[in-house]
Amino acid sequence: MAELNDEFYNNIKAGFIEKSIDSSGEYIPRLLTNERSAGVKVLSSIIAELNSCEEFWFSVAFLTNGGLQSLLNTFKELQNQKIKGKILVSQYLNFTQPEALKRLLKFKNIELRINTNDNFHSKGYLFKKGEYYNLIVGSSNLTASALSTNKELNLKVSAKIDSYIIQKALLEFGNDFKGSSIVDEAFIARYQTEYENGKKFQAEYLFKQIEINPSGARKIVPNEMQKEALTNLKKIRSEGKNKALLISATGTGKTFLSAFDAQEFKPNKLLFVVHRANIAEAALKTFKQVFGFNKEMGFYSGGRKEQDKDFIFSTIQTISRTEHLEVFSPDHFDYIIIDESHRAGADSYQKIVKYFKPKFLLGMTATPERTDGLDIFSLYDHNIAYEIRLQKALEIDILSPFHYFGVTDLSINGQQIEEKAEFNLLTSQERVDRIIENSLFYNCDDGNIRGLVFCSKVEEAKALSEQFLKRGFKSIALSGESSDEQRNAAIDRLESDDPAYKLDYIFTVDIFNEGIDIPRVNQVIMLRPTQSAIIFVQQLGRGLRKAEGKEYLTVIDFIGNYSNNFLIPIALFGDTSYNKDNLRKLIAGGSNQIPGTSTINFDKIAKEKIYAAIDQSNFSLKKDLVKDYDLLKYKIGYSPMMMDFMYHGSRDPILFAEYSGSYFQFVSSIESNLSGALNLDQLAILKLYSTEVNNAKRVEESELLHILITKEKVKIGEFIELIYGKYGFVISIETVVSVISNLNFYFINKRNSIKGLGTNDLVNFEDGVISISEYFKIQLSNPTFHSYLLDSVYYGITRFDQTFDLDKYLDGFLIHQKYSRKDICRILNWEKNEESTMYGYSIKYNTCPIFVNYHKDENIAASTKFEDKFINNSYFQWFSKPRRNIESKDVSAIKNHNNELRLSLFIKKSNGEGSDFYYMGDVKPVQESFEETTILDDHGKSVSVVKVIFKLNQPVEDSLYDYLTK
Repeated sequence: MAELNDEFYNNIKAGFIEKSIDSSGEYIPRLLTNERSAGVKVLSSIIAELNSCEEFWFSVAFLTNGGLQSLLNTFKELQNQKIKGKILVSQYLNFTQPEALKRLLKFKNIELRINTNDNFHSKGYLFKKGEYYNLIVGSSNLTASALSTNKELNLKVSAKIDSYIIQKALLEFGNDFKGSSIVDEAFIARYQTEYENGKKFQAEYLFKQIEINPSGARKIVPNEMQKEALTNLKKIRSEGKNKALLISATGTGKTFLSAFDAQEFKPNKLLFVVHRANIAEAALKTFKQVFGFNKEMGFYSGGRKEQDKDFIFSTIQTISRTEHLEVFSPDHFDYIIIDESHRAGADSYQKIVKYFKPKFLLGMTATPERTDGLDIFSLYDHNIAYEIRLQKALEIDILSPFHYFGVTDLSINGQQIEEKAEFNLLTSQERVDRIIENSLFYNCDDGNIRGLVFCSKVEEAKALSEQFLKRGFKSIALSGESSDEQRNAAIDRLESDDPAYKLDYIFTVDIFNEGIDIPRVNQVIMLRPTQSAIIFVQQLGRGLRKAEGKEYLTVIDFIGNYSNNFLIPIALFGDTSYNKDNLRKLIAGGSNQIPGTSTINFDKIAKEKIYAAIDQSNFSLKKDLVKDYDLLKYKIGYSPMMMDFMYHGSRDPILFAEYSGSYFQFVSSIESNLSGALNLDQLAILKLYSTEVNNAKRVEESELLHILITKEKVKIGEFIELIYGKYGFVISIETVVSVISNLNFYFINKRNSIKGLGTNDLVNFEDGVISISEYFKIQLSNPTFHSYLLDSVYYGITRFDQTFDLDKYLDGFLIHQKYSRKDICRILNWEKNEESTMYGYSIKYNTCPIFVNYHKDENIAASTKFEDKFINNSYFQWFSKPRRNIESKDVSAIKNHNNELRLSLFIKKSNGEGSDFYYMGDVKPVQESFEETTILDDHGKSVSVVKVIFKLNQPVEDSLYDYLTK
């Protein structure tokens, strides 16, 4: 088709001559960089190219394990599809890692060579795509940092096979490849020796250490997180407060931080309370590193009762007993630290807190949220010294990066692994084979696995460990019955460098969820359903501590038919909004959505299982809403408003409003003090504004409502200028009229639910001035109504602002955001909500929204089972309604639109994901594509339809394209 062929030239002209030239963007030249704020990585561009290529060529100076691990899943898929590639690396500076060569050599579809010259420093990637090639050249090597975090600059260009640039690239690569050494096991063995001899370790510690000073203390400098927390603690004490809670992800240095703060506080007597003796020993060592010989330190646990020491480290089991508490006076300790403070709701911890009266009490935990309804925050008067969760810790590089691989658990004799799978399925030979196969394939950073395997049952852990032993691996199973000595011995063996003594794997259920340090763990395997995002993060965290020589952690998660699979993206990405669209986008975006060099990878079936769990789960059960409401209330110390949920990154508060009609109605159902606070009219107004106006789909209503509530009136010109000044787009008079109509509920036609409104309006529009009515003023005089309505308005504006991008905004809609049919009617300025009649497509007011259910249900009418589908990211094949030809009124209007009819394309993947549609942009029909054809109806008779190809005004993002089409 001529127009499709012309598209390539339009892209080239737009890229190199004039950017305003109309083009699809599919072949436009692009600069590829790593930009954390924009969620963009060079890695994602290379993966996208690999996923759609017919053949590929890489020529890079450096290859590392981290770089290979970032692409491992993609290479595996290419091998399954028999897509061939050639990779050329170099021996320059002996930087390329032998272990990476070993692992890459196992791919039968990839031909691997190495240039042994000292001057080879190229970075180029070439991909064959039919008659076109995509070439990426620039600064990025095949290293994790170059692909994800470094400041890199790469140029991607598209060209035809006969072009000079592609011919030259193929020639250069061919010559270099031909002149390089074949990589085989013999070469790697020789290179390994050379690599080891020349390797210089530059260990990166979490804390910078210099010479020991005369006091015996090391000069240890706090990291950036600790400095900020120390400043906050000092401020809390300056305000006269005597307790605080530190929320800090596993491995981020909580114990060092507490030692630094104690150093600042200068206590005479200090008590450090933990739940296990080995943790007390580790804490004492940390404090000695900071204080040296300036303080005498000892234990008060087991057989050691060193109560005369300055700093005492004790277990909760010992210190909470009355006979031990009474050894000390209530004011004996100036400073008390309670580690793992999420346990502090237990009677033993409560007993300590009530008995002692320290000058300062510090609680520390990675997970303050409890599932048993206890309020930990109140123990510390809701004073949060600092909060750093997993994602932030990864972003500031104080944890080891990780590569997560979600793989499908085995189907055995047609039976899928499920929550209540039988023991023989969990420990079958086939499953053990699959676990070992994946453990060895995804491996670890140095090829020497030190693995933690989390199982669902103790019996499963023991049986799997036995199976691994029979296969030649060194493994052990630990449970709650294992003594501290057994646990410590197993940990020592896992971290050992002695091949005869070292363990490969420790199998366990949950005893290592918290309170244990095994920094050298480099592989975590999850063999159990995810029942809690908190536990998932705890188990992941076992391998995230940095260690000398540790490059990254490998995480292998076996995903079965688990109903709670939706918790996986919540845990990995830290998104606790329970917004289904957010979770889908996180899964689709994968590695782009995680900070640093970490990556998120799923095989196709595992990804579909997660999508299915998201679709099928009810995120609006009252018990879950109440739980999250209480958690936030405990945290902040008062009943939260919608904006508190937004500020603290908790559950999307619109879920509360959707459940009860308005957020106020939800709160009043569980807080007795709000009973009768609003009259019936106020309840009705708040309900309609909460669900029909402040849903963040069109911001103009919320912005105008905010002005009217706070200032009572505004001139129409001032309002238009305000929107332009804040958002950069100009709204029409028609839009302003539509906004006012919606604020008066004419659009949704529900005015009769407000009994006292009658013929009055809430918002008046006269002589170019928009103002609130007297009736509305009277309602706003109720402070509770005023407060909750304004909170709803702030939510609508804030939620819209979070997703707004002027580059993706087109006359009311944001490209690739989701909208209901009702939203679409409103944004297109239709007078009434016509969602019940606008199926397929509707032409009205010079607009034509087109709705496509991409994967259609099997039980729908045959005459509507159109083969609507993407041709590529820029073109979409679409069918008209049945019994149409090119002369039909609606088809003719679409064909001859001449830019007077707005054609907007909305697509959803299937009915399973709900009623909202992704806005794919406005489209134009390719004129020569109109074709009269037929489909069969339910009776097998031919029915006429018209097939059309639409050109999208912007190409679909790769992640969304894959999600919708696969």
